[in-house]
Amino acid sequence: MIDGLVEDAAGVIRLKVRVRAVAEKNKANRALEKLIAKKLKIGKTAVRVVSGETNRTKIIRVEGDAAELAISLSALAG
Repeated sequence: MIDGLVEDAAGVIRLKVRVRAVAEKNKANRALEKLIAKKLKIGKTAVRVVSGETNRTKIIRVEGDAAELAISLSALAG
């Protein structure tokens, strides 16, 4: 579930996403990648967790056309 943009304790704006998968053997990370890919209507291999694999805060890499992704991401953020 994508909850939209939230501000963390440090004042950084982040996209809040929740998945039901357990956080073992990267299942939650793969579920996150799959969810974001589905919402952006792109292939699953175009979305990867590149940092924070064992953290609640993650950095995601999304590959694709920059202009199209910008539009999709702004809609995703709510």
